[in-house]
Amino acid sequence: MKAASRRIESAQTAPHDDLVRRVERARESVWQRPPAAHTLDAFADAERWLAEAGRPLILDAGCGVGLSTRQLAERYPEHAVIGVDRSEDRLGRDHGPLPDNARLVRADLVDFWRLARAADWRPRRHYLLYPNPYPKRAQLKKRWQGHPVFPTLIALGGRLELRTNWEVYAREFALAVSTLVGREAPVEAFTPGDAYLTPFERKYAESGQTLWRYRIGLDAVPESS
Repeated sequence: MKAASRRIESAQTAPHDDLVRRVERARESVWQRPPAAHTLDAFADAERWLAEAGRPLILDAGCGVGLSTRQLAERYPEHAVIGVDRSEDRLGRDHGPLPDNARLVRADLVDFWRLARAADWRPRRHYLLYPNPYPKRAQLKKRWQGHPVFPTLIALGGRLELRTNWEVYAREFALAVSTLVGREAPVEAFTPGDAYLTPFERKYAESGQTLWRYRIGLDAVPESS
């Protein structure tokens, strides 16, 4: 029996008409808020672990229960994979031992990305798997592409991959990236087969929803600030 998963409903059928302005404003702004203490501590632990691992980094941003981090670590054993999520409950669910090349970190992603940029981290791969779409038009600023941290996310570089079940989100994200870096990459429908990276991916696919993927290779792009 297929899992039941509601499709995203939104009055928005194309990238938000205020997106480009928000991205350009974020590029020119200076972030004032200091990182939270718990994220400072979590980043310091992650930085020590990464240095000891001595391997190229894969960053799994918003990793949820960490299944994607486990699978990425198994798929890329020569890399160090760090999964970051803000929920202690999600990260604490028992899915068995982590591979030696994987680490789960409880931290606020906004602060974690800023600390990673300041520390000159250069992930080889950077995943954003099924972020909260915030589908109401008024919620643009809550989506990563509408958030002030977006230029920092892009500045980390690497091969960036976004997956979502809402095509508008993927196309909006792609427009935001092209606004910053001046290059475009396609948004495509894809079928993961049996290699589901997250529980959401499995649920959406088994509900018959189209999955969308955006991938682009990024050089490090410094923020104006």
